[in-house]
Amino acid sequence: MLRPVRTDRRTQPSHPGTPRGVRLPLLAAAVVAAGLTAACGPSTQPVGSAAPSAASPSPELSAASATESATPSPEASPTASASASASVSATLRPGSSPSSPAKAGSAATGTQAKPSRTADAAQPAAVPGPGYDSSADAQKLIDAALRTAKSEGRMVLLDFGANWCGNCKAADKVFAQPQTAAILGDSYRVVKIDIGGNSSANSALLRKYSPSGGTYTMPVLLVVSPSGSIRTDTHVTGNPSLTAEGINSFLRKWAS
Repeated sequence: MLRPVRTDRRTQPSHPGTPRGVRLPLLAAAVVAAGLTAACGPSTQPVGSAAPSAASPSPELSAASATESATPSPEASPTASASASASVSATLRPGSSPSSPAKAGSAATGTQAKPSRTADAAQPAAVPGPGYDSSADAQKLIDAALRTAKSEGRMVLLDFGANWCGNCKAADKVFAQPQTAAILGDSYRVVKIDIGGNSSANSALLRKYSPSGGTYTMPVLLVVSPSGSIRTDTHVTGNPSLTAEGINSFLRKWAS
């Protein structure tokens, strides 16, 4: 039996409680929260604890930042590079190099330098060539030879002769031989004086250094000490054999 419908009965909402206008925003918020949780993973932060401050970087980030700041930039300024190079150079000893090998003969080898010698004492004295120069000022040559011989510790050999003298030419040939030239260069200053011409000055020099007079047999060889004293005079003793053996023996005997 059908009952009549009451017209005064009000239709009730199917879900009492939350209004429909409020349910939609809550649903959207739930979807957003679910998406963030899936992307970032569950939070390890205890409930109720404060979230990390954005101003305080994590320990890993701080260490990386410190390492990066300590590493010099490729675009470092020339002044900073020069300062670094200067500080490295200051730690090296003078004359040393961090990468290059020691050079032979340089100060880096540690060898103590020897005292320098004068140019004249560093090499043998030059021996005059054959013959006699009639235009030379013989007295000046003798004076200069005596001064140099004194500073070098050598003797002076005075050779009085003439360009036309056969014995003088024979002596010149021996003087030019290597062994004889080495003895003369190491131990003597040689002055050759021409007495074969008309030079009265040179003849006076012969009588000054060989005053015994008489007839002179050329060549006349005199060995004079740096102080000017005569050590030997062949006008008195006679000439040695004009061979390499005879002249070398004569020169060695009076060299010291």
